[in-house]
Amino acid sequence: MCGIVGIASAFPIASRDWLPDSGDTITHRGPDDAGEWWADDFRVGLSHRRLSIVDLSSAGHQPMRDEKRGLTIVFNGEIYNFREIRSELEQCGYSFQSSSDTEVLLAAYEIWGEGCLSRLNGMFAFALHDARRQTVFLARDRAGEKPMFYHLDKGTLHFGSELKAMLADPSLPRRINPEALDCYLAMGYVPGERCILQGYNKLPAAHALMFDLQSGKAKVWRYWQVPDLTLEAAAGQVDEPRLIDELEMLLEDSVRQQLVADVPVGVLLSGGVDSSLITAMAVRSSSHIKTFTVGFPGHGSMDETEHARLIARHFGTEHIELAAQPTTADLIPLLATQFDEPMVDSSMIPTFLVSQLVREHCTVALGGDGGDELFGGYGHYSRLLWMEERLGRIPLPLRKAISFGADKLPVGLKGRNWLQGLGVDFQQGLPLIASYFDATNRRQLMAKHVGWELVAESIYNDRIPSHRDLLQRATRMDFQDYLAEDILVKVDRASMLNSLEVRAPLLDYRLIEFAFGKVPSHLKSTSQDKKILLKRLTAKVLPPEFDRQRKQGFSIPLAEWLKEGPFLRLFQEVLLDEGCIFDCRAVRELFKGQARGYNNGERLFALVIFELWRREYSITI
Repeated sequence: MCGIVGIASAFPIASRDWLPDSGDTITHRGPDDAGEWWADDFRVGLSHRRLSIVDLSSAGHQPMRDEKRGLTIVFNGEIYNFREIRSELEQCGYSFQSSSDTEVLLAAYEIWGEGCLSRLNGMFAFALHDARRQTVFLARDRAGEKPMFYHLDKGTLHFGSELKAMLADPSLPRRINPEALDCYLAMGYVPGERCILQGYNKLPAAHALMFDLQSGKAKVWRYWQVPDLTLEAAAGQVDEPRLIDELEMLLEDSVRQQLVADVPVGVLLSGGVDSSLITAMAVRSSSHIKTFTVGFPGHGSMDETEHARLIARHFGTEHIELAAQPTTADLIPLLATQFDEPMVDSSMIPTFLVSQLVREHCTVALGGDGGDELFGGYGHYSRLLWMEERLGRIPLPLRKAISFGADKLPVGLKGRNWLQGLGVDFQQGLPLIASYFDATNRRQLMAKHVGWELVAESIYNDRIPSHRDLLQRATRMDFQDYLAEDILVKVDRASMLNSLEVRAPLLDYRLIEFAFGKVPSHLKSTSQDKKILLKRLTAKVLPPEFDRQRKQGFSIPLAEWLKEGPFLRLFQEVLLDEGCIFDCRAVRELFKGQARGYNNGERLFALVIFELWRREYSITI
């Protein structure tokens, strides 16, 4: 796991002093080694920070070059099937100088060109300069586990793992993208290729970019997509025992591949379905597995230790229980600085604390991310299906009237978002249940800015996958948006701030294709149950006393923190300051609602994280 940053231009780059500084801004992503390289004509510059995972020797140093073939690469991530690819390339006569997956990736491009992407099983973001073709090739993994930002203007391409690295170049602009901010306030993240900064983009998951050094132009394309359901699965005509066996085989092989490292590896064990299944598969590949559970003293609802102990005892792992220190308000500005495209998820706090503790014992940890989106694990799936079954018979005009009336209810009132969602056509739409600020709220928040355009709902609706099945629309939407822009961003930034690599076996692309291509909706979620197929696998491989109905997610007592004390003072100091971009009256109403018992904590968190980030990087609007 590493951090990369670079520049490529149709013209020689005169100002180059900023590139070393850019690498320094992401030292946390790679504290073990650093490297910088410039092309002879100074039209391409690459910088790399290395967290050594596979081949700890200097042979794994980056930027890595193949001078004979004119190739230079900077790579962030892991190629889990690199040994298989290496063996295939050796049979083609390729000779390797290291045991790193980076060199395998370089050779794979040499043999197969852009087609190498279809052969990679891993999490990755890389940039590869091809001197012979005069191109720079960027690519990102299928699920979007590893980040890649870029800025293209007047024939010059900047790119990097984090925005802060790119902003080390003082020539780059620092203005808010209004459309992206509107999406952030509505959804809690900026979806797809958009970026919070004007003129910047994210390279979306499963996409590649080819920059032509002669013309200064770039082409972006999708190289993989989530498959459609087979006709049998769509009709619900499947052999369930065979599906369970295939799921078990795929998960076991994914975990086996992801345990490969030249540094200590552990499993993040919460005792829930996903992490328990990963532990069960891990002990099949190694006789010595370390599992980690983090407790949060004083927060009983977050205590997972007993559930994790059951799994650890059953499989005989070396189980380590860690206790997180009390959270202080000082952590909020730190995380706002690290999450340099802001996102709204206060569970970034416990994710950071867990990563901090686990890093003291290992460099790589396997987690359970992806199980909910792939196999229907979120509670809102069951609620959506219940709404479709029970309320879908109500005429749409009447439901829209109820939805319109819900807009008048106080922000933060329990159930308000669900009532607003009633106005959606369940045959083709998808309600934005996790909305933070609706159109009226956003207009009030941005009252200082004349002519503010409300575009988030339109952008959201345009991104809804086309599928006649409501659950298919919901899970596919969460996979492409919520997972990629919230969950994986949270895990990447929080873990990498502690120089910890977190891997997600459930996001092996073979499991993704299995889940969306072969598993029918009734084996994912119903109005009464969720994550059905995974639970049936637990019945096969986990102890009988395992609690299959338990659902434990990271959360913090934000409502308690905002009653009084340092968190409340920090939020008020930031948001009621005259320099804050949000309207003071609208903010005060949120504080008043929170004091009355409404659920506005996450909304206030959204505004604080954004405003602290904006000030840290001197962003204008």
